[in-house]
This record gives sequence, structure tokens and C-alpha cells, in this order.
Amino acid sequence: MKQIEVSIMGQSYRLGCPDGGEERLREAVAQVDREMCAIRDSGKLKARERIAVLAALNLAYILVERPAAPAAAQPSPAGASADESPLGPLPSPAYVDQLVARIDQALGQDGHLI
Repeated sequence: MKQIEVSIMGQSYRLGCPDGGEERLREAVAQVDREMCAIRDSGKLKARERIAVLAALNLAYILVERPAAPAAAQPSPAGASADESPLGPLPSPAYVDQLVARIDQALGQDGHLI
């Protein structure tokens, strides 16, 4: 496993990356960076942690809201299973529900996002 240096909202991170996965990881980092910068630039939030939680929720919501197309109607790349997107395997709805529940529980201690 190799390590790559990335930047999210101006902060550098060193991430582990599986062989052959560098491009996909960089695409994911770019998406997270865009989402976090958009939230920061809206001027409503300044705390990096709160921006990260809201960005995670927004990205998870996008995944959940994707229409589920029948496998036969959706051509898949060679070697990819029906539950994979170009960015990798899609999380199951149960996983996303558990993630949202964990975020709700963590935010319950604080009471609100903003």
C-alpha cells in the first residue's frame, strides 16, 4: 500500500492508498474538498469539524438519493459487479442508515450543527 499526500480545504493529509487506487482516491478527495469549501464559503460555518460533518451528510444524502436502476438497464464496466459505481462499491442502504444514526448520536451531545 502506498501513501499519497492530499489537501482538503487547505489542510494536508497523508493517506494510505491501495495499489491501483490512486486516481479514485484523488477523485474522492476532490469531491470532499469541493463540498467542504462550498460549505465554508457560504459563510455560515467556520469550524472545520462542523464543516466536515455537514459535508459527510451531504455526500451520504447524494448516495442515498441516487435512483436504483435495474442491473440489466445499466451497463457495467468489464469486471465490475452490479453494485459498483465508477468510484467503487456503493454502500448498502443499511450501512448509510447506520452512519446517519451514528452522526445523529454524536450531534445529539451538541444539540445542533450550526
